[in-house]
Amino acid sequence: MVYDALLKNLQDKGKLSLSELKKVERVKKTAIAESFPQLLVKLGLCSELDVADAFVETGRFEKVIAGQYPLEPQLPESVSLRFLKQYHVIGLAQDEGNITVSMMDPEDHFVVDALKLATGKQVLTKVGLLSEIDNALEVQYGEGRSQMDKLVDGLSIDDLGEEDLEHLKDLASEAPVIKMVNLIMQRAIETKASDIHIEPFEQSLKVRLRIDGVLQEIDAPPVKSTAAVISRIKIMAKLNIAERRLPQDGRIKVQMLGKELDLRVSTIPTMYGESVVIRLLDKENTVLDFTALGFAGRHLDAFLDVLAMPHGIILITGPTGSGKSTTMYAALKQLNTSARKIITVEDPVEYQMEGINQIQAKPQIGLTFASALRSIVRQDPDVIMIGEMRDLETARIAVQSALTGHLVLSTLHTNDAAGGVTRLLDMGLEEYLLTSTVNGILAQRLVRKLCVACKEAHPASPELVDSLRLRRFAPTGDITLFKPIGCSACGGTGYRGRMAIIEFLPMTDPIRKLIMAHEEAGKIQKLAIEEGMQTLYENGLVKVVQGITTLEEVMRVTTEN
Repeated sequence: MVYDALLKNLQDKGKLSLSELKKVERVKKTAIAESFPQLLVKLGLCSELDVADAFVETGRFEKVIAGQYPLEPQLPESVSLRFLKQYHVIGLAQDEGNITVSMMDPEDHFVVDALKLATGKQVLTKVGLLSEIDNALEVQYGEGRSQMDKLVDGLSIDDLGEEDLEHLKDLASEAPVIKMVNLIMQRAIETKASDIHIEPFEQSLKVRLRIDGVLQEIDAPPVKSTAAVISRIKIMAKLNIAERRLPQDGRIKVQMLGKELDLRVSTIPTMYGESVVIRLLDKENTVLDFTALGFAGRHLDAFLDVLAMPHGIILITGPTGSGKSTTMYAALKQLNTSARKIITVEDPVEYQMEGINQIQAKPQIGLTFASALRSIVRQDPDVIMIGEMRDLETARIAVQSALTGHLVLSTLHTNDAAGGVTRLLDMGLEEYLLTSTVNGILAQRLVRKLCVACKEAHPASPELVDSLRLRRFAPTGDITLFKPIGCSACGGTGYRGRMAIIEFLPMTDPIRKLIMAHEEAGKIQKLAIEEGMQTLYENGLVKVVQGITTLEEVMRVTTEN
């Protein structure tokens, strides 16, 4: 039975526990009209997207995305709008013998039989998200407006003066504004976005989601609601809504669509109001496994060898948003045993991990990385993780900790692994301390992975194979590359999820000699390549030849070496 496969899929993915399943079964006995999938969403145990994806993965159904719904009704008048709304079903197309519909629960046989009776045709079913079906019904049969547009009706916002704080506080607590903010957050969770950008301009308020590292614009509240929407977010994050001239940072913990999320909120003043960025930290979607992150082959072996060393420094480098923190937490998970004491100092603490002592840096009260580190070494740790080496003082204490028998992990903002060496030297760290403590430097970037459901193969031309020297990675046979097409599973982008491309520079004796001679990063990189290091660009090409990503993605995040 499809429901059994659906529930098993949700349980295997960790979306549904045994106790939650029993709860649904108990409620189902009293809620006769509700189907299993509807109850899962209604009780907040799973998101609409989780349920739709689980139906797709049973192999019986195709998913419909928001942009694929027709603007005009596709079903005859014999099918009432009340019926469609009650059972969350919408027509997609019809011909002489069949009608195709999208349903929240495509296994609801009562609905399928009722449609057959009303139309006299065979019914072909696809699966859709409940909210998107209801939205599309409103467009087809209503006034052609989106969910966000309908919420605007409840707003009664006049032009607010700078001092109308009490009025603003009241507006931010009204149902339409609360629903607008919740709708934005719900869209972000459903699309697995990593960030929400809310940006006020003179004539509009823009809302964009960063999905797989790329910003995509979505429906936004009207510009007249800008102050109320931003105030609502600031109230949730316990920020000062009266302070609009200075940047502020806060956190929100929410439970939505069956997920518990930790949101980091940052506000900065701009010309037309405050720009807000919300970082979504979803523990369920964070995979702390090196293979899943993109580590493989000798890269993985070399990194694990360095991680197994009892003392020294391991540096992870890359720009903001390159996955450094996730790799760091994966390394901590690997090291986290009852035999080791691990202490971290971070700003901010992104993921809380059982068995690890995590310190939140607070520079405003004097708890900086450097001051926290001085106290940490007196706590008898085996492993120390420093969120970022920002200054010479922090670097010096990290080096002293490594020299006294601790394993130290930290990050740096540099473009490649060899650049990490020169950055520390530029900070003022002595070369003899650097060469005697740093065990290895990892550089990484994130590339989008091709959607496995729709990627299309095409043979690589001989010219491309020669110009990129792809034969290094596939000595025999034809080389096949893939291109993104776009389907319902990936939201029409052709990509789904991200993985790291990496280069790892182990500290060997020849490289130590170059560092002692203060050689530039280019020479260090060249020697490392001669010793067998694969650059970010080359590691990206390997994943292109394997059909995991595209050449365009690799070119987007790297420069050819």
